[in-house]
Amino acid sequence: MTLALNQTAGESARTDHTGIRRWLWIVAGLVFVMVVVGGATRLTGSGLSITEWKPITGAMPPLSADAWAEEFGKYRASPQYQLLNEGMSLGEFQFIYWWEWGHRQLGRFIGLIYLAGFLVVALRRLLPARQIATLFGMGLLLGLQGAIGWIMVASGLQPGMIAVAPVKLTLHLTFAGLFFASVVAFATTLTPLRRIEPARGRATAWLLLLLLFVQVALGGLVAGSKAGFTFNTWPLMDGALVPPGSLLFAQSPFWENFVDNVALVQFNHRLGAYLLFAVALWNALRLRRAAPGSGSAKRSTALSGLVLAQSALGVATLLLVVPLWAGLAHQALGFAVLAMGVVHLTRTEQAARG
Repeated sequence: MTLALNQTAGESARTDHTGIRRWLWIVAGLVFVMVVVGGATRLTGSGLSITEWKPITGAMPPLSADAWAEEFGKYRASPQYQLLNEGMSLGEFQFIYWWEWGHRQLGRFIGLIYLAGFLVVALRRLLPARQIATLFGMGLLLGLQGAIGWIMVASGLQPGMIAVAPVKLTLHLTFAGLFFASVVAFATTLTPLRRIEPARGRATAWLLLLLLFVQVALGGLVAGSKAGFTFNTWPLMDGALVPPGSLLFAQSPFWENFVDNVALVQFNHRLGAYLLFAVALWNALRLRRAAPGSGSAKRSTALSGLVLAQSALGVATLLLVVPLWAGLAHQALGFAVLAMGVVHLTRTEQAARG
């Protein structure tokens, strides 16, 4: 009897992952903040203010007048300064510099927090080898995201460029979403189900998460091409529900319209929002009828409500011509919706596996 009790207590200790969950939720929270700071960096035009990538020594900001003059000199040699910001004062440069510097420091801090937590979990073997390997893969994804961030910045430093390439901005945002989603999913997996619930809606949960990622990517293209600053009416665009083909496919080659043509980029983002809301609402109504009061019904209802709120905020952001507060709120709520979609899918899969 004593041996059995000891074994049970040991198993309980091994399956109590409260500390690991807290670490992962802290990382997820920091990534959420990082996304908001990144949005502010973009909307204030600060992303190209630091023209070099120095992962170690770049953590130190300019600390003297000479150091500031050197950094400002590097920026004055960039295409963005010469084509867009010529005549900028040192004080104006410092404003955009601090935004980009803060964005990079937060990225470094997230990397350190993740690495510290991973080393504790791995060295103390707090999880099975398969899960530790998954955490290692997530760490590689985080490192890749940092590298993509510099590739994105480098694209905006090429001759004739005054901003980063829309596709590379989209990759940066999408990979941030992938890492964020993986952290939320892992933390949710380590949280035991409070009650047994019917396994319903697995396919739709996967479809919703796919649509969420597509919408994040489309939002990245809107941000990168500054498509939100045009066609600032709703539900019509330039007086029509569907803009004429001469607007949607005006560029050559054909594929460039999907990343650089502001009419098509914004139109696709609108269509994505309509489709996502329709699927989320249908899923919520279906689960509320099939399993009223269940966790899946409550989660799907919350998800559809968040999608509706995000859609309304997107319309407001468009009509107001993307003020800073609205643009940041839209980006932040988008990642909150993504988190809810990940939790819904993870819980649905847990229920299906028993």
